[in-house]
Amino acid sequence: MAMNTFFVVCLVLLLASVLAVLAMGVLGMARGGGSGERSNKLMRWRVILQAAALVLFALVMLAR
Repeated sequence: MAMNTFFVVCLVLLLASVLAVLAMGVLGMARGGGSGERSNKLMRWRVILQAAALVLFALVMLAR
């Protein structure tokens, strides 16, 4: 039970990180004039964090 709680807490943190990176990217686009390199880095981080969240979500589902 404790390990499952740990996975759920980690999943929530990962999802919050995805949301934060997404918000940073949207705000950067809304401001305009930002560098394309920063936008690409944010997009890469978002994809990596989303993949990690999906893997962790699968582990939580399998642990049930």
